[in-house]
Amino acid sequence: MTGTHDRELTAEVRIPLVGFGTYLIPDEEAASAVENSLAAGYRHIDTAEIYDNERGVGEGLRRGMRQAGLERGDVFVTTKLWPLTQDRNKTGEETLRSLDESLDRLGLAQVDLYLVHATFGREQRLEQWQALVEAHKSGKARAIGVSNFNAAHIDELVEAGLPVPHADQIELHPWSQKPELVAYLNQQGITPIAYSSLVPLSTWRTAPGHLSGKTREMRAEGERSDAPFKKLAQKYGVTEAQFLLAWGVRNGWPVLPKSTDPARMRENLDVLSFRIDDADMDDIRRMDRGTGLAWGEVDPTTHG
Repeated sequence: MTGTHDRELTAEVRIPLVGFGTYLIPDEEAASAVENSLAAGYRHIDTAEIYDNERGVGEGLRRGMRQAGLERGDVFVTTKLWPLTQDRNKTGEETLRSLDESLDRLGLAQVDLYLVHATFGREQRLEQWQALVEAHKSGKARAIGVSNFNAAHIDELVEAGLPVPHADQIELHPWSQKPELVAYLNQQGITPIAYSSLVPLSTWRTAPGHLSGKTREMRAEGERSDAPFKKLAQKYGVTEAQFLLAWGVRNGWPVLPKSTDPARMRENLDVLSFRIDDADMDDIRRMDRGTGLAWGEVDPTTHG
């Protein structure tokens, strides 16, 4: 697979179905990771203000694009507004300033997608979203969206007479499928983008300090030789990670795997060379356990 596999985000903007996630990659390692991801064939790089690695990501973009002979338009770049500054929500003016600062760190004139990273307070959500609408009109963001918003959060924007987001980046994997929220997003014409697709793996976020709501029992379940995704991966002749990513793509969601190992990067990109059959998709639908695990004990889409 290459970056040519994508889906429509707006009438003018298409988003690759497999992107390279950079959460938990330190700034000093981000340049080489992003450079290697572009060499492997990724054409979507996802970062965020709160990841504190935009400068490294920008350097990696420049090096990787130069090495691969790519133009700016060949690579889709997402970054995200962190809504808080110190102990309060950012104003609209501060939101626009945050975008400018992100662009400066990335070394870009515009991003392809700019997201509000999380929800903190109704009035501030409206003001921040209005600022993103302005950023879209000015051309600094080709598309705009939200992350970790639920239907009620988005309804607030609509009721205030504001445009609906182009995308909502949320935790999606077989253990947290959010069917009601996904149906709502589809109805509104909002693209769901999946993060933390690999939560069911026993190796997911095992390092000290990595935020995770997984219990010891969940980890032990993933380590068993007869774990469901081990068996399914064997059936299709792929890795567990490839299977889980392919499940997301089969649902039509862009996914954002992260690895700093070049061989694993290439594996994670190769998820369209097989198709999960309908019977297995039906079985996985029954594996849903409800709320997500990527934010620890709390799934932000379940709170106001």
